[in-house]
Amino acid sequence: MGEVVSGRRKQSILVVDDHRLNAELLRELLATRGYQASIVPSAADAEEQIRSDPPDLILLDVVMPGKTGYELCHELKDDPATRLIPIVMITGLDAHEDRLRAIGAGADDFLTKPISAEELFARVKSLLKLKEFTDELETAESVLCTLGLSVEARDPYTEGHCERLARDASELGRYLGLDDDCVVALRRGGYLHDLGKISVPDEVLKKGSNLTPEEWKIMKQHPVVGETICRPLKSLRLVLPIIRHHHEHSDGSGYPDGLKNSEIPLLPRVLQVVDVYDALRTDRPYKKALPHEQAAFTMREEARAGLWDEELVDEFFLLLDKRRQVA
Repeated sequence: MGEVVSGRRKQSILVVDDHRLNAELLRELLATRGYQASIVPSAADAEEQIRSDPPDLILLDVVMPGKTGYELCHELKDDPATRLIPIVMITGLDAHEDRLRAIGAGADDFLTKPISAEELFARVKSLLKLKEFTDELETAESVLCTLGLSVEARDPYTEGHCERLARDASELGRYLGLDDDCVVALRRGGYLHDLGKISVPDEVLKKGSNLTPEEWKIMKQHPVVGETICRPLKSLRLVLPIIRHHHEHSDGSGYPDGLKNSEIPLLPRVLQVVDVYDALRTDRPYKKALPHEQAAFTMREEARAGLWDEELVDEFFLLLDKRRQVA
């Protein structure tokens, strides 16, 4: 995109460079193409600016007082909140090893001083187009999560369920030592796991228990429907098994595929433990909420009987015990 399109928000670029004249020159060049550029002289100032107003792209000098550009780039790319912001490293060094170091820090591209205006514009235009695409994907995910919450809103007994699952499943994932991508998938799965219930009629969804065989058949399809809705978004690939398999049981009595034990992927088993606990601790039309101790006893008994992953159930209650001790 380079030039500003009428009616569209100006794309913002953060220039991080302790040489004021260099930074001013970059800002003036970017302004000729309609970009909104701001300047900060250090990594510390950049961190503060990014927290308060995340830019669409960062032009980052390597050599600065305090934290280097390499260090800042590495930290930003390690943080899920900022890793998708494109970063162009700018350096006066042209050694091959310095370029490799920039790539190793996670930089999306690099420019060497003195900077060619044409090369600058080409890099900026390309990376901002990519950023626009990833923003659209995030928007699509947000829409789906909102749909998940709208499904929850149809049942007054499940208020807050998705938010609790997103929080507790991701916390359990971190406690188990899963990587960041898996933790993010568990958080998204908390919001999206029952998305397929959008296809279940109210009279079936709100009935809760004593479903007829035909109604039960409809209910059992909701994991498949949810997976189908989310499948086009490749960014949700780790969430798809959560959506499809969170109602499977270790003894094979679950649905929709009747998987057993390790046939059920790990992430659905993690979310399932949190989901069952939340259901036991919540009032429903057909039952009262159980106290924590009774819910723990019930889940451990059911795990021993072959419904849930017994090891994950134990780990979850160890986590809850630690949380209660801190509180």
